[in-house]
Amino acid sequence: MEIQKSEQVLIPKKQQNWQDRPEWFFNREHTDTYEQWYEGRYKRAEIWQKKVMEQLVSKDKRIKTLLEFGCGTTRFTRWWKEIGIDATGGDISPLMLSQAIHLFEGDLVMADSHHMPFKDQTFDSLAFITTFEYYKDPVKVIREAARVAKYGIAMGMMNRNSPKVFRRRIQQAIGKNPFYVTATFYTPQKLIAIIDEALQGREYSIEWTCTGLPKWFPVQQWSIPYGDFFGLYVKFNDVP
Repeated sequence: MEIQKSEQVLIPKKQQNWQDRPEWFFNREHTDTYEQWYEGRYKRAEIWQKKVMEQLVSKDKRIKTLLEFGCGTTRFTRWWKEIGIDATGGDISPLMLSQAIHLFEGDLVMADSHHMPFKDQTFDSLAFITTFEYYKDPVKVIREAARVAKYGIAMGMMNRNSPKVFRRRIQQAIGKNPFYVTATFYTPQKLIAIIDEALQGREYSIEWTCTGLPKWFPVQQWSIPYGDFFGLYVKFNDVP
């Protein structure tokens, strides 16, 4: 009897696209090194990102549970628990979640952020950390987040007002940076305009702050819309 070799792979090539375009988080070459990237040159940036996100979310004392969508390997999802928030992770990439299950002790779900498999107001808050940039229909995603989250939405974003954006586009042009090819970079003002469109009829307030400034700069966080990263929190004021 002749034994045929199977050609099965975890994600067939025809399924490596999402939203009708190829994404780096469906490519094992990139997902397998994701954690190493954070432990290396990105470590300092991560520390400041967590500082600004904690400042924003901790002001809303109602937040006890949180769903992080686009959780990846749960880099931030693990950290929410460290600051006293019971976190759950969600992601569309089986490659990311295959690492997450070994790193995170909480609940995980594989799903599309445009169609979150949760009942209304399941969590106190919902978070997007450097993942919202990849959504083709951001208004729909925000409306889904507002449905699932009772009190607010936390967003950590790569800022369009940063010299690093120009550098990334140059890298992409020469095939050196696959991570932001499909990303849309926002400024705080541009993101707020999208939020306003998505949340018509709701009562809410928004606070944001920027970080990701050069190491030599005299401050590392400010309320000016310049820097590589900004954190933003939408607080719903029309719920008890």
